[in-house]
Amino acid sequence: MVQILLCGGAIVTLSMGIRHGFGLWLLPITQSMGWTRESFSLAIAVQNLSWGVLGIFVGMLADRIGAFKVLIGGSILYALGLVGMALSPTPLWFLATAGVLIGAAQAGTTYAVIYGVLGRQIPVARRSWAMGVTAAAGSFGQFFMVPVEGSLIASVNWSNALMILAVFALLIAALAFGLREPGFASGAPVKREQTVGQALKEAWSYPSFLLLMAGYFVCGFQVMFIGVHMPSYLKDFGMAPQVASTSLALVGLFNIFGTYLAGNLGQKMPKRYLLSGIYSLRSIATICFLLAPLSPWSVYIFCAAMGFLWLSTVPLTNATIAQIFGVQHLSMLGGFVFFSHQIGSFLGVWLGGYLYDINGNYDMVWYLSIALGIFAALVNLPVRETAIPRQPTMTA
Repeated sequence: MVQILLCGGAIVTLSMGIRHGFGLWLLPITQSMGWTRESFSLAIAVQNLSWGVLGIFVGMLADRIGAFKVLIGGSILYALGLVGMALSPTPLWFLATAGVLIGAAQAGTTYAVIYGVLGRQIPVARRSWAMGVTAAAGSFGQFFMVPVEGSLIASVNWSNALMILAVFALLIAALAFGLREPGFASGAPVKREQTVGQALKEAWSYPSFLLLMAGYFVCGFQVMFIGVHMPSYLKDFGMAPQVASTSLALVGLFNIFGTYLAGNLGQKMPKRYLLSGIYSLRSIATICFLLAPLSPWSVYIFCAAMGFLWLSTVPLTNATIAQIFGVQHLSMLGGFVFFSHQIGSFLGVWLGGYLYDINGNYDMVWYLSIALGIFAALVNLPVRETAIPRQPTMTA
């Protein structure tokens, strides 16, 4: 179990740590290339959508052949995408590399794949905790990698910084060797109680699955809007780039504690209440941030508060899915719920750039984020967490 947690956590640290810093490239790339903020925002929005769409099929593949081969492929795609991002001459090429290619890489190197391994290898009594530990590793990646990325941009320029990150992405392939699963080693078909079609039919006809998807949509909208547009929002008010780097690092730092605590509490309390509380607190924190006078300290306090709530939804949502449906198709079902998250991410990133270009500010997106947080708090309350009873029918 220790090896699984260490290697899985290190992979998520790298994969999530790299992608959480993409907002730092918005101004350097758009100013250097003469592109609009919407052009950059659209590419990152497509990245999230690509991640979500392909995550479903990558999840199916990981459930069938194991995480090891999927992680190797994802690592290579990540490196190629970062190199392509650095060399893109037009917004269309940038969309293809930073958007589609890196999105595909993230589908194969992040939570859905890693949580599938945890679900299959970690006892149920420790599953929510283990997922919290892995989510905390992703938070540490943000805390560690965002300042590193900011320093790289400042010291070697934005394109060379992306080349260096491509080397970091290849380390994921080495770490994947620690997640080889005995059940997939022989290549023999894995016996299952349900086919893929049966699992999908069951999930899509179960209201709680749809409610979890709705809540996760909001999570994606909120975190990606803040993660990508916060540096530009602060720059518009005359704040130094270091404030943005520090604020995003604080999100990662406090998220370590938030996700670990959420995973622990998920073993002891109804997860639906925890999820509802998290979304409610996000809206309250945003309201307080907008009402308070803007200063570096108000930014740091807000980002620390949001960091505590940032990825704490991840272990709770995935543990709830495992609790309801079991673990045999966990990567696939987690991929579907995460697809909803990524639709929200797409809208949060793209609308941030689009409405900024129209209005000259981010006010409308902030208000929408608050309203969606209240909505997510309400839809998580009726979720039923008990396992679905089913007749055992062994199928290949």
